[in-house]
Amino acid sequence: MIADERIDTRMATLYELRLIITNSTKKEYTIEELCELLDKIAMAKEQEE
Repeated sequence: MIADERIDTRMATLYELRLIITNSTKKEYTIEELCELLDKIAMAKEQEE
């Protein structure tokens, strides 16, 4: 069960990142910008717990 939950969490995080990117007017991102977006998602998830 725990492995399934981890996969679900990873997929949800990837989907959130996809939504942020596709809803943005920006067409290119640096590695640093992508890491910043992932950090924001991670921090928001921590606050949900």
